[in-house]
Amino acid sequence: MATDQIKNNQAKNDPAKSEQEKEAAARASLQFVKDGQVVGLGTGSTAAHFIKLLGEKVRNGLRIRGIPTSIRSRELALSLGIPVTTLDECQEIAVTVDGADEVDPQLRLIKGGGGALLREKIVASATKQLVIVADASKQVPVLGKFPLPVEVIRFAQALVAKRIRALGAEVQLRMGPDGKPYVSDENNHILDCRFGQISNAEGLARQLDEMPGVVEHGLFIGMAKVVLFARGNEIVELRR
Repeated sequence: MATDQIKNNQAKNDPAKSEQEKEAAARASLQFVKDGQVVGLGTGSTAAHFIKLLGEKVRNGLRIRGIPTSIRSRELALSLGIPVTTLDECQEIAVTVDGADEVDPQLRLIKGGGGALLREKIVASATKQLVIVADASKQVPVLGKFPLPVEVIRFAQALVAKRIRALGAEVQLRMGPDGKPYVSDENNHILDCRFGQISNAEGLARQLDEMPGVVEHGLFIGMAKVVLFARGNEIVELRR
């Protein structure tokens, strides 16, 4: 454990190494994409590496259609010549490759650091095989060091924040680079909620699911089938 923590801290403190690991994990995920499939395209820095590598495959003849989980992933895919489709046209996705902010030993995830948790969870729910790609720093023994994103309807924002604080979390409204509240692709706000170690992720997920005004939360439980961690030059594959 001590060795893993040292490696994780080194990855966090070395952005270049972290990016190399992200790209390595993304490259390893290409093995799960087959010709003719509909592929979910995740959002975030690691997913962007995957989309760029997938674009190379498409230019070399791979025939797929992508369903992006955000506007920016859609724009990136189109810029690389990847054909995109929508859930209106296709409700079954063979494989989705996406990143995560944290992954625990049961392959439960915290996602949403990139602000796309709602579309990411919808796409994941329609996916036969969700493949998560990440650098070593995202592997944790217990979820909760990363603040849990909760997407909320603006009308209910203050009320939801109060109720989440009552569950023991520190709650902060996510702000954008312009100094104004961050607005998701679905025109909602996001609360970043620090619970500390989340000992009962399933129970917390149920509490948030039942809270009026919560659109979606970043706990992805029982969804990831495969996780690919890049640790230096090594790819560690975990399966649920």
